Amino acid sequence: MPLTPADLTDALRTVLDPDIRKDLVTLGMVKETRMDGDRAAVTIELTTPACPMKDKIRGDIEDAVRAKAAERGAAYAGVEVTFTADVRRANEKTRDGSNPLPGVRQVIAVGAGKGGVGKSTVAVNLAVALARMGARTGYLDGDIYGPSAPTMLGLEDEATQARGNMLLPFEVHGIKAMTIGKLVDAEKPLIWRGPMAHGAFKQLATQTEWGELDYLIIDLPPGTGDVPLTLSQLLPLSGAVIVCTPQQVAQDDARRAAKMFEQLGVPVLGVVENMSSFIDDAGREHDIFGKGGAEIMAQTMGLHFLGSIAIRTALRVHSDRGTPLANWNDARLGAELDTVARGVAQRISTLSMLGQFKTPSISVH
Repeated sequence: MPLTPADLTDALRTVLDPDIRKDLVTLGMVKETRMDGDRAAVTIELTTPACPMKDKIRGDIEDAVRAKAAERGAAYAGVEVTFTADVRRANEKTRDGSNPLPGVRQVIAVGAGKGGVGKSTVAVNLAVALARMGARTGYLDGDIYGPSAPTMLGLEDEATQARGNMLLPFEVHGIKAMTIGKLVDAEKPLIWRGPMAHGAFKQLATQTEWGELDYLIIDLPPGTGDVPLTLSQLLPLSGAVIVCTPQQVAQDDARRAAKMFEQLGVPVLGVVENMSSFIDDAGREHDIFGKGGAEIMAQTMGLHFLGSIAIRTALRVHSDRGTPLANWNDARLGAELDTVARGVAQRISTLSMLGQFKTPSISVH
């Protein structure tokens, strides 16, 4: 009995791209698998026709299919590997295809190269700030392993609801929100491998009834792992916001995040410097992390600087209480958050004027 196309796909899940170190199936590089009698045939799409690792990939495919045939006790006469090339980057391909969220005009990822820089704080307040400016805004807590939205949006007592096989988003603080934190036991860690995180994120994004939105803000996990790749292959991203603290170590990781989005074909809208300084209860400013470091990094990388947000007791309190709208009770804090939101909206408008996509009808002053 020969192998089946499904067997070939399973075999290719064990073949890693030598540079990215993810399997060919996850990367969407497998375009065809078929059997011609006892002989296998696969078509692999590369990102460049002159890929220097082509021979390595071919050899790994031959080894993987041979091993699968031995495992299944199948008749096997070899594999023919055909390479094609698509020079578009991951999200450029997605933007050229069908949109699984046709009612959402702009999808914006908020990412960071490392954890602990306040990425979720920036993402939540960006969504709320855009809503305060009159935009229909959604927030997707895509940090599968460490969801923050239940606390930061005060969702603990909110019941999860569904209509058919679609989740209904929570409507709080003027935005629509969804998080895996309301779908799993809050006390249990999510010990998931990459494919499980991939599936959970895809379900959250596409099986939530978002309706008509001007902006969907997606809070990504820290780093450059599976979820950003899944996002770039799933939704047509308008751009990404990079969150960074002033320290050099945070800048190094933020550079990697920016390069990741660039490689995926996602425009980097700009950099936000979080924890730029500490404002004490008397209103005095303390430069404890080296204020301005992220702004300098943005300049050296040719990226827009979207603004800085200082550490304040009030910001922490409102985040813990799940009352983000209260941040605008502090005029200086509210102004900082609005500056970032206006910067993001203006960058989207600029890219729209260049013909990349439609701009929401929001007034930016």
